[in-house]
Amino acid sequence: MNKDILEGNWKQFKGKVQKKWGKLTDDVLDQINGSTEELLGQIQKNYGLSKEEAEKQIRELKEDRAA
Repeated sequence: MNKDILEGNWKQFKGKVQKKWGKLTDDVLDQINGSTEELLGQIQKNYGLSKEEAEKQIRELKEDRAA
């Protein structure tokens, strides 16, 4: 996962993240501030996903944004 891309485009990506993972509040997303590891941890914690599945879903969301 390219950490720099996620951090560099966090403001644009944040809306898509919140739409997909609605349990992640604005406060949590502000704390994450584009950190891939933090985002992965929050998704795992709130949705019970494995790290691999969370990474896959983030990657898919990033690809949707790029298309």
